[in-house]
Amino acid sequence: MDKEEESGKREKHAHFISLISDPDPSTRWKAIEALARDGNEASVDPIITALGDEDWRVRQKAAWALGYMGFERALPPLRRAIRGEREGVKEMIVEAIEEIIRKNQ
Repeated sequence: MDKEEESGKREKHAHFISLISDPDPSTRWKAIEALARDGNEASVDPIITALGDEDWRVRQKAAWALGYMGFERALPPLRRAIRGEREGVKEMIVEAIEEIIRKNQ
């Protein structure tokens, strides 16, 4: 990858990171999905932060994203996030934990 491509990729990543704090929940979860599909490990911490979002759909997408990406350092925050969570989000957190464990065996 040349410098121009790398610069464009960094800008795109920064753009999606900034959208995680957008006022619109659908924009936040779409940004999380885009970051997950990009697979950049630098996205893990902002996505972990989104596990505490006020909107359950954003929290659910964050759990999915962490499972999709498969980085083991997401396991402790996922395990903490499951406490007191609504049922659909809990199910996604469990799936994410199982996926991370499977990917790292």
